[in-house]
Amino acid sequence: MATAEQLKALLKSHAERDDQRFYSVALQVAAKEARQGHNKLASDIKNLVEKSQRSTNKPSLASSRTIPFAQQNQSELKGLLELTPHSVRLNELVLSDDIQERMEKVILEQRQKDKLSQFGLQPRRKLLFTGSPGTGKTMSASMLATELKLPLYTIVLDNLITRFMGETAAKLRLIFDHIRQTRAVYLFDEFDAIGTQRGAPNDVGEIRRVLNSFLLFVEQDASESIIVAATNHPELLDQALYRRFDDIIKFEKPKFDQICLLIQNRLSLFDTDDFDWGMVAEAANGLSSAEITRSCEDAAKEAVLNFNAKITSEILLKAFSRRQSGNNK
Repeated sequence: MATAEQLKALLKSHAERDDQRFYSVALQVAAKEARQGHNKLASDIKNLVEKSQRSTNKPSLASSRTIPFAQQNQSELKGLLELTPHSVRLNELVLSDDIQERMEKVILEQRQKDKLSQFGLQPRRKLLFTGSPGTGKTMSASMLATELKLPLYTIVLDNLITRFMGETAAKLRLIFDHIRQTRAVYLFDEFDAIGTQRGAPNDVGEIRRVLNSFLLFVEQDASESIIVAATNHPELLDQALYRRFDDIIKFEKPKFDQICLLIQNRLSLFDTDDFDWGMVAEAANGLSSAEITRSCEDAAKEAVLNFNAKITSEILLKAFSRRQSGNNK
């Protein structure tokens, strides 16, 4: 059944003649019923909404497509949302087999969402990425936007929290209004900034209110947008957050095969046939994907400038050693 908040939102939107908001909440109720296995009720609600929308000649909110950002209230959202360039393809990322499979599943469900909806099913679209810095969380969000041909918006949490202290929850509502109106991939990077456990020793009242608002907004959200929250510190997150996400994907530092593939991809213009791959991979063990890529770039520049563009295991080992030393300081 509808929650108390949804019932209040339905009554308020009806009183204010806000048809779009009314339909949105009604579809949220339908989505919740579908998740609970009440497919017949969910289908009936959805059909009633669509019939009502057709009779009033208004476009279905559930089939909203991208609306130009200029049409939104830019003065309110300025500094909170950044339209982020992206061009990363799935086959360009070096991921573990498990993460690769889960990403492919998200993409497939999104591409086949109409087929799923015929059976009262919803595609995965609320994702939590966890893992060390440089393991591919942000790149994977960019990849989803590229593969699904959607814009990528990054939420600027620093501005959300500090610039609008006391008004953060209202600004968060604006962001979720944009999520509802404009289908895109929305990245909440460094999500622990607002997802910190309530009652923690460093708990701040304002942040607690923001977290409570986020929990409510993400629970009620029934848009077609993809919400990605990424954090380097999952241990800091409030436990109530986890059940709000459709999938929780843990990114880890690359293992032997992934390390070798990362090196081969980045040094594809160089002859690496003579590499001692066992020694090279061991030297890179413990580094993130981003650190391995940067080490390869350092080695490539040294080879081009000092060794007639001939790269050797020794040059690469030296680059990895420098990177490892920097991490240990």
